[in-house]
Amino acid sequence: MANFLYKARNSISEVQTGQLKAENRTELAALLKQKKLTLISAQEFKEKKEIQFFVRKKVGLVDKMLFTRNLAVMLRSGLPFSRSLAILSEQTKSKYFAEVLKGIQVDVEKGTQLADSMAKYPKVFDNLFVSMVRVGDTGGNLEEVLGTLSLQIKKDHELTGKVKGAMMYPAIVICAMVLIGVIMMIFVFPKLMGMFTESGKELPLATRSLMFVSDALVDYGLYIFGVLAIFIYFFLKSIKTPIGKKNFDSFMLKIPAIGPVLMKVNVARFCRTVSSMISSGVSIVQALDTVSGTLGNYAYSASAKDACIKVQKGLNLSEVISEYGTLYPSMMIHMIEVGEETGSVETTMKQVAEYYEEEVDQFTSNLSSVIEPILMLVMGGAVGVFAIALIQPMYSVMETV
Repeated sequence: MANFLYKARNSISEVQTGQLKAENRTELAALLKQKKLTLISAQEFKEKKEIQFFVRKKVGLVDKMLFTRNLAVMLRSGLPFSRSLAILSEQTKSKYFAEVLKGIQVDVEKGTQLADSMAKYPKVFDNLFVSMVRVGDTGGNLEEVLGTLSLQIKKDHELTGKVKGAMMYPAIVICAMVLIGVIMMIFVFPKLMGMFTESGKELPLATRSLMFVSDALVDYGLYIFGVLAIFIYFFLKSIKTPIGKKNFDSFMLKIPAIGPVLMKVNVARFCRTVSSMISSGVSIVQALDTVSGTLGNYAYSASAKDACIKVQKGLNLSEVISEYGTLYPSMMIHMIEVGEETGSVETTMKQVAEYYEEEVDQFTSNLSSVIEPILMLVMGGAVGVFAIALIQPMYSVMETV
């Protein structure tokens, strides 16, 4: 069985391109004839597995957002699925995503539903994406659903991007400060300490403490960094286990500065996703089941699963989430309760999502003005410790002169 890249003409003389497997060109022509296509040309190619090893098998949110938005526009313009997917696979910059789209194109040409084909690539299209596409495909409003999905991906990207961007600045400053400190302790401090120890004077506590750290890094630095690397490796492995992730996520929510932000991010994603799915025609039970797999925090994911079970039994969503008072703010609960009474849950949840997205935006905008003085104090304290540890013994040396 060989792979062929082909060009074919349909019944209205439009040229289509694609990829298909066949024993030879004769069988390829027969397969295309079944699809009411006339073969123009075909080129056999062999897949090189060694090249695939270097392909980054991950698709970013921006690529998925552009794909979803452009596909909605193309379908609204009347282009068929196959032609739209072929164009989008050529436009994307990600080689792996292009291969995925070509695979979906082949499946669609064979008669496979778009959602079923996307489900074959769970690392690219998650359960939320597939569920909404399936609902849109079944309900005949796929263009509208894709538009809603594109907005959902855009909001997710903006939300996570703002939080990551706000945390990037302090992380870089702290890492640079630690790196400079380690370099000084290994290469600079030992040379200065040789001069101080020759004076015979008793060194201050700060100086002795830094000498101890410096000697440890010089003599056992490789072992220390090796142990640290092993600890980080096993820590990252442990938080990927159910128990480790549960404990870690619970701890993160309790941190004073970080916990409130994580709460707002998860509440905004919860409300935005459920609202988008309900407005696309998905039942609230299915929406809760789907959103439980998209929330990153273990506590929120577990609460969504519990809500799915209890809502299916007849309870209102506001009643269920009120049991998780530490996770969901009272304002959100009251607004959902009002939405249930008025029959506009998706609208009220969208408003809640917008409110908390604005809260996160406000926090990240003000974070730099809050974090800069704290970083200045930390850096000033570190410089002060080094200064005291070096200046005090210098005075002792000068007294002996």
